[in-house]
Amino acid sequence: MMQQADNVERFRRKAVQPEEAQQTILNHIRALDAENVTLYEAWGRSLAEPLIAPHPFPPFRRSGMDGYAVRTADLAEAAPGRPAELVVLEHLPGGTEPKRSLGPGQASRIMTGGMVPEGADAVVMLEMTETDERDGLSFVRIGKAVPPGANISEIGSEIREGERLLPAGRQVEAGESAVLAACGCARVAVARRPRVAILSTGSELLEVDEPLAPAKIRNSNAPMLAALIREFGAEPTLLGKVPDDPEAAGKLVRQALADCDLLLTSGGVSVGDYDVMVDILAQPDVKLLFNKIAMRPGSPTSAALLGDKLILALSGNPGACFVGFHLFVVPALRRMLGVQRPTHPQFTARLGEDFPKVNAYRRYIRAFTSVSGDGQVWATPTGDDKSSLMTTIVGADCLIEIPPIKEGLRRGHPVKVWKIGQ
Repeated sequence: MMQQADNVERFRRKAVQPEEAQQTILNHIRALDAENVTLYEAWGRSLAEPLIAPHPFPPFRRSGMDGYAVRTADLAEAAPGRPAELVVLEHLPGGTEPKRSLGPGQASRIMTGGMVPEGADAVVMLEMTETDERDGLSFVRIGKAVPPGANISEIGSEIREGERLLPAGRQVEAGESAVLAACGCARVAVARRPRVAILSTGSELLEVDEPLAPAKIRNSNAPMLAALIREFGAEPTLLGKVPDDPEAAGKLVRQALADCDLLLTSGGVSVGDYDVMVDILAQPDVKLLFNKIAMRPGSPTSAALLGDKLILALSGNPGACFVGFHLFVVPALRRMLGVQRPTHPQFTARLGEDFPKVNAYRRYIRAFTSVSGDGQVWATPTGDDKSSLMTTIVGADCLIEIPPIKEGLRRGHPVKVWKIGQ
């Protein structure tokens, strides 16, 4: 039989600060093993190791525009009424290696990205030139001097050989893909995607496709958590729901932990008689890390270890579940993926509307950002900050952190904001 937490234990909880909860979680997370994938499979994945440039880029002297490769010494006296006239040796489209070096009085027609011939130290844009054909030869006239190096990208001017291209933990997006492709990285080592199991508790829950019934609600947390897990680079596994039965829930938890890297639960962590996760976390083989955080919403958020696997038990209220995911699950996922700074970035913004509530604990409010005409960043709540509200999650791109206060804050007051988008 499963041991049940008595009523005294349900209420005897020591609140930890959010930073302490984050650090406690991170202390029990390690980066996952790497796997090699093709560059096209690496998009959205986190690099498992730093990548070093195998060669310089560009690997040859490259023209920055269509025009003529020239020797600037030949243009020193050029002027609109007295242009320099040069013999055109060859045409150099992209991908063509020059066959001839430039000598005095010579030029080569070149296209954007073309390889600059030896002897040339500048490229004159096509619009600055005039051409002529005489006696079977091509000539170009240029009526203006240009400085050495004009419109030429030198070897290694963008990336030096041996330079660190990208650090470990960097997510591969469009720019990173371009850099990796240019350096011939056809396969890269990326962190394995964390496998995250999702378990919903509560006899009141219906599946999404079930019709409404008296005293029942559909399970909105599981699809939300699955979407967030994918957004932050992991793979969700939906375990479904269990009734408020500690035996059934405990069995499912142990089965899930055998096949996942992290278990998320929603609901069942408060002080009610039927809050099943409290009983699971009270088992002798479970190491409870914390079971209360000094914050609103989501103060019952809990963390525990079963063997070497982490269980994060989030509130069943949708708003609190959303906040708890961003504050505590995101750092865990990013640490598994090798990201060096796992928590969401912070910045200061102006409060978009009055906040009249008095807080004994820190409060995290779902909000959206905007920029005013004078360049000020504003963070405005998406609606009432009640933890039970689901609609205020829609459109939220940040969390406003309100410290413990004895009186409300007025619109325009500077506030700390956590950017929660990927």
